[in-house]
Amino acid sequence: MGIRLLSENTINQIAAGEVIERPASAVKELVENAIDAGAKNIDVVLVDGGRKLISVSDDGHGMTGDELALAVERHATSKLQEDDLSNIVTMGFRGEALPSIASVSRFSFKSRAHDSKDAWKIYIEAGKKSDVTPTALNKGSFVEVKDLFYSTPARLKFLKTDRTEFLQTLDVIKRLSMANPDVAFSLFDGDRKAFQVSAAQGELLDKRLRRLGAILGSEFTDNALKIDAERENIKLTGYAGLPTYNRGNAQHQYLFVNGRPVKDKLLQGAVRGAYMDFLARNRHPVLALFLEVPTDMVDVNVHPAKAEVRFRESGVVRGLIVGALRHALSEAGHRASTTVSNAALGAFHSQQRPTSPFQNVRQQHFQIPPARISNTLSETSRDFHMPLNDGANKFSPPMGRNEALETETSAYTMTGDNRDISEYPLGAARGQLHETYIISQTEKGIIIVDQHAAHERLVYERMKKHMAEGNVPSQVLLLPEIVELDQSAVERLMTRQQELEKLGLVMEIFGEDAVVVREVPALLGDTDIKGLIRDLADEIAELDQALSLKEKLEEVCSTMACHGSVRAGRRMTTAEMNALLREMERTPHSGQCNHGRPTYVELKLSDVERLFGRR
Repeated sequence: MGIRLLSENTINQIAAGEVIERPASAVKELVENAIDAGAKNIDVVLVDGGRKLISVSDDGHGMTGDELALAVERHATSKLQEDDLSNIVTMGFRGEALPSIASVSRFSFKSRAHDSKDAWKIYIEAGKKSDVTPTALNKGSFVEVKDLFYSTPARLKFLKTDRTEFLQTLDVIKRLSMANPDVAFSLFDGDRKAFQVSAAQGELLDKRLRRLGAILGSEFTDNALKIDAERENIKLTGYAGLPTYNRGNAQHQYLFVNGRPVKDKLLQGAVRGAYMDFLARNRHPVLALFLEVPTDMVDVNVHPAKAEVRFRESGVVRGLIVGALRHALSEAGHRASTTVSNAALGAFHSQQRPTSPFQNVRQQHFQIPPARISNTLSETSRDFHMPLNDGANKFSPPMGRNEALETETSAYTMTGDNRDISEYPLGAARGQLHETYIISQTEKGIIIVDQHAAHERLVYERMKKHMAEGNVPSQVLLLPEIVELDQSAVERLMTRQQELEKLGLVMEIFGEDAVVVREVPALLGDTDIKGLIRDLADEIAELDQALSLKEKLEEVCSTMACHGSVRAGRRMTTAEMNALLREMERTPHSGQCNHGRPTYVELKLSDVERLFGRR
């Protein structure tokens, strides 16, 4: 069989296999053309998930008859000036989309140039073009794609249900509308309007936030942190959710490069690295980030659907994203997401109002005695305090094992002063619930703190600070602790021996299946050493090999902090509870533990009053 040239239509169908994977791909290409044409209103209609019909209309600058005839030719474009692939400033540039779509559908295209009185139409069926003829059209362009993939039945069989294909298209429209807040979009599923956003007004970041709120909901805007950073002519803007506002997958991460929606591994890895301190591995933040990169520093011509990009200075880009996100999270302080308290209130509202068990009993007067805590029930500081005498840390006063802690603190006194309660964002401790949760009163409501989760974050932040300073104090054990493990666990620990010593954990191999621990980080206090070592061995086994040394150490720090924290079930005095609240207010990221769970829930007084029908 001799070599021959493929027909033009076959070439276009092959290209369609790369560029047009499903109806959502066709919509993406057509909407991006409308954006490049300067459209301010774009309307999309799908029937049967896009199989039967896709239509896209816009009010862009349109085309003349001659331009329309040329636009449906392969590799014909007005967007690539002087054939310079290093200076791409438009969404499209290859000139493949229209002929590719037309080769696998019944395709019609109407357009009217902005300064022309005449509109023109061309019709293509399975690659066969009609002549350009006059038609009626008010302005812009109108594209209809009927019976997509009818000429390639194999591709048609691989499409999912109509609902699935529609949702894929909806995701495409949402991402494009996020990147273009000054453009109005609408999407119809047959006759039903499924999505609509109007053009936003104002400054760019304000427009983006309003557009993101319209798409992601008010919960996102309530829990979003502003991102605005620049490094080496690369600018990063957008909004990132608090760690406690997270999802079970990464589908709610919207990343853009020069206005182009992308799903890039480098960018996703940078986001994961920035949130590593705050979220468990199976939880993901919600965010929308917009990178503006000089065109000569980014290559968008690496993927047929333009979904991936390549950066000339990938390290700078990653550092910019990680640094900007961590700075924003640090600025958030002890703030936690509003969804936590909303969920708590929702749990109350979702239950039916119970009937009182005392409604048939005569009213009686009960006298509630004042709360008193015996000194004999107080625990020593070593049981739940860190032993370092840090002047800025009210949680670690130097006390002996037999010294009782002061418990006769007045209910209205906070850590030795009588300042107004409004001066403390987390309020004043009023009691402890089930020896696990601290109840605090604020000026405008109440706060419930998970004492273990809160202290875990505080210990972790201190360990990170000491590690950054290259000085993690250790405490020599009076009697070294021998921990029995399997041989593989011992080997894993010994390979990280020097790294663990930097964290104040000194151990040596003790036979084939044990290690002896001689020093532990002083911050951990009186901890379960055997449990800590076993957890660390498991943690090291699960660490992603792609993580940097610093990130691995931070993961280990997180495990150590968990073991060195105030445990649930430990009784605390009022002074100790207030000391914990004050330190939370001073410590960045204290609104969530090391795994992304909230450390406290805030209920406004007005919400509590509604629960009891007082409002």
